[in-house]
Amino acid sequence: MINIFLLIALGALANSQSTTSCPDYLAYSQQRNPPFSPGKYSLPYQRPAPACRTFNSSPIESTIHNMSSVISDPDLYRLFENTLPNTLDTAIKWHGVSANDSAQELTFIITGDINAMWLRDSSNQLLSYLPFLQPDDSRANLASLYRGVINLQARYLLTSPYCNSFQPPPESGLHPSNNSAAVSDTVTPGYSPAQVFECKYEIDSLASFLQISSAYHSATNDTDFFKRYQWIDALKTVISTAKSMTTPTYDAQGRVLDSPYKFTRQTTRTTETLANDGLGHPVARDTGLVRSAFRPSDDSCSLQLFIPGNMMFASYLGPVMGILKSIGGHDDFVREIEDFEGSIRKGIENFGVAKVPKLTSNSSASTLDRRAVGSEAETETEEIYAYEVDGYGSAVTMDDANIPSLLAAPLFGYLDRTDEKYLRTRRHLLSNTNSNSGGGNPYFMAGPVLSAVGGPHAGPGMAWPMASIVRILTSDDDDEILGQLRQILASTDGKGLIHESVNSWDEKRWTRPWFSWANGIFGQMILDLADRKPHILKQSFQ
Repeated sequence: MINIFLLIALGALANSQSTTSCPDYLAYSQQRNPPFSPGKYSLPYQRPAPACRTFNSSPIESTIHNMSSVISDPDLYRLFENTLPNTLDTAIKWHGVSANDSAQELTFIITGDINAMWLRDSSNQLLSYLPFLQPDDSRANLASLYRGVINLQARYLLTSPYCNSFQPPPESGLHPSNNSAAVSDTVTPGYSPAQVFECKYEIDSLASFLQISSAYHSATNDTDFFKRYQWIDALKTVISTAKSMTTPTYDAQGRVLDSPYKFTRQTTRTTETLANDGLGHPVARDTGLVRSAFRPSDDSCSLQLFIPGNMMFASYLGPVMGILKSIGGHDDFVREIEDFEGSIRKGIENFGVAKVPKLTSNSSASTLDRRAVGSEAETETEEIYAYEVDGYGSAVTMDDANIPSLLAAPLFGYLDRTDEKYLRTRRHLLSNTNSNSGGGNPYFMAGPVLSAVGGPHAGPGMAWPMASIVRILTSDDDDEILGQLRQILASTDGKGLIHESVNSWDEKRWTRPWFSWANGIFGQMILDLADRKPHILKQSFQ
């Protein structure tokens, strides 16, 4: 034990000494660093020097080099070159081993400009590199990063399963970060700030552990890894935590039930706390759905039955059942998960829908279909997926840019992009009718700079490039894809990186200079286009 801690300490010291001359990437990302792309946007080169990168992958470096002959536009290539490796370049804050077992890999990944590890972000940050993941037992490769994240997430979940973001592990030698916003938080169950950065319960945090686990197993078929350490215990915790959050507000006699999770924060933002003294908006009994207190944006849910989160959670229960079957000896647990998945899927289709005014086939015009009935005009309706529901009949019909979203439902495999209900939902999510009769998405931001879904986190007028990227990943329409690419490319404010949000009317107003997940998913999207629509990457955006 002492020898392991000594090695860890020496490793941390060596790492700190080797990076003392490296610039702070938060400041570096806001500068225009040469050389510049030879296109009209003259985008800077935003990668750190090789010695300052937090992880190096030869297959990814080769791909970046090879894509120079695939992407014709110099600005688009520069944006790809900057973004795909951004997590590896800047966000692998520590990669090492457990103090209790030198064979157990651990990986601590920060979001970028926030020095903490989110379950959701860290999973998605590595999923950008899934096409490069190969079976490999050595430490200096992507497979080791995946194993390290899965192991560290398992530790976090076993310690604080209702929390969403975490402090560095003690083995890293990194100091915990201060979260001044959480000082006034009152959370049930309690947690240690030395281990937890923030404790907002989000169903997608649980789903993200299932997602990265199934992704690693699918790519490597490394069943032995899941037999070791704490993965099965963490999975049992995920399932029991999710089941606890099917607790309704009232029992059959109308008594208020104890909630497994409560959260209040002293704040001036309604999206930073829960109503009803931390209980949230009431939810009905017997819906089959799992509650979520917060959204993937870390904003509180208006109604706690968050449909995209339930979609994502249900989607990855099947693959983890496959892992358990490969391990063997867990038949009862597999049946329990199978029943749970069926209950959630049934709940989504029975309760997670809403009737809204029907849009005409010309969705870009965002007009409503009305039929004359007598001397009045009647608005026809159609059924779409709701963003949130309560099981009593109330529904929030909107979408948020953060994943899981309704727009992203095909990406995590809940349905196919050609599904009729999804296409109806999609038309509403990507329109803003401004009509007295309703229809459309109140958080679809439209403007000459970037027309995309946003959300309450950054507020009205602030479109999220991530939503434009998801729109491309879920589209087969060349014109739609080209239009979104043009807007993304023109909206970096000359920084050559993907921001969290951008004002739809002013590209100089944006949030977060260093958002690794958004950068990675842009690179992931370009690789996807190279596979299924390579002709688009031959276009000029000058």
